[in-house]
Amino acid sequence: MSEKNKIKFSNRNYAIYKIGSWENKYDLNLIGNSNEIPVTKNTKNHVELSMNEIRKSTFEISDKIVNGIVALSYQLNPSLKEIAIDELVEKEEKEYQNIINELSKLKLESDDNYIDINTTDYLIYKLKKDHHVTIAEAANEFTQAHHLKEIEKLAKRSKY
Repeated sequence: MSEKNKIKFSNRNYAIYKIGSWENKYDLNLIGNSNEIPVTKNTKNHVELSMNEIRKSTFEISDKIVNGIVALSYQLNPSLKEIAIDELVEKEEKEYQNIINELSKLKLESDDNYIDINTTDYLIYKLKKDHHVTIAEAANEFTQAHHLKEIEKLAKRSKY
């Protein structure tokens, strides 16, 4: 592995995941709907921070104030519109607690180790700032192909 293709697992400019499954089933939380499992401390922290930022956003649905996770899920998954808003809010809180619990139990890679940026063992995203928003761009072809499959999966799920 050449020096220019190596990154340290502790590099804050990258989010690194493995393809896997969460312990629980998630209907609302988009993180739980993904099969991307964080493998570094920085990635885990980024996932928690992003999830909490989305949860802080509030929206009104059917005269009720809901957090951003509930609102996004409601928008992206038409089958959720058949469920009472109060039930969705309760379900999201339970899913949130489950994900936080799962994240706390993850076996993470050592910050001291290096990884080849072109690996097919992990999904690697380069994190970039665009004003106040963090954008994740696939850092290799393997990650790009997987990312496109995830987008297709979401698109199929959100069709009416």
